[in-house]
Amino acid sequence: MVQASDTVHRRSKGRSMKSWNDRLNTPGINGVKPTPRTMADVIEGQPMLVPTARQVDDFIRSIPEGVEMDVRALRTALAIEHGAEVTCPVTIGYHLRTVAEAAKEDLERGMMLSDVAPFWRVLDAKTPTTKKLSFGAAFIVAQRKREGLKP
Repeated sequence: MVQASDTVHRRSKGRSMKSWNDRLNTPGINGVKPTPRTMADVIEGQPMLVPTARQVDDFIRSIPEGVEMDVRALRTALAIEHGAEVTCPVTIGYHLRTVAEAAKEDLERGMMLSDVAPFWRVLDAKTPTTKKLSFGAAFIVAQRKREGLKP
């Protein structure tokens, strides 16, 4: 059986690519730092959380079934939880994809739906990150419908 920490051996420019679960579990440099420049809704100098993928995954797992949270609300809640004013909008986009793709890998390995991060409570059919997912929006729409959330 393939383990979550196994590396997917695809070649890209001579290197093997990490699986999404490997990326999820890679310790990252995180913490609260002054925002280096104004971007999106973040103002230069604000205390900004740069989360790890695991922190994003853990937070998403805390969202109850039948409850949705948009990306902006997720960023705000994560920032508050970690003593910051804002969460990096770029990093959150990367990590939302990592969380979703890792969960899908786990499902494909036979893990129960209730044991993966319910990323569909944050991503919907129109969220920009959804368009980047390898498996498309249909799975997200189906899970949101199952929980009584708008597609």
